[in-house]
Amino acid sequence: MNLNTSSFFNNLPTQGVDKLSLSKDVMPSMNLETENPQFSNMLQQAIDNVNGLQSNTSELRNQFEMGDKNVSLSDVMIAGNKSGLALEATIQVRNKMIEAYKAIMSMPV
Repeated sequence: MNLNTSSFFNNLPTQGVDKLSLSKDVMPSMNLETENPQFSNMLQQAIDNVNGLQSNTSELRNQFEMGDKNVSLSDVMIAGNKSGLALEATIQVRNKMIEAYKAIMSMPV
């Protein structure tokens, strides 16, 4: 099964996502401000989207538990499933990246 994860992550809602600021001394070789679609930018956006979905789920869950009449149980469950699916997809992408790194590192020079 071949999944196009970049389109999956781009279609996820990004409400309430705070952009993470990366220090230049931590990652001096990565320029996240360029407009060229780079893997690091897409990965950062995907992680930010997952973080936003989990924050949204947490907020909805808290509102529902506090008795907010505007939030239904189905809204909370749908948000929870979306964030769980996004997290699982991110973990699978991470696993594939680690697998590719190990394959590259084991290649003879």
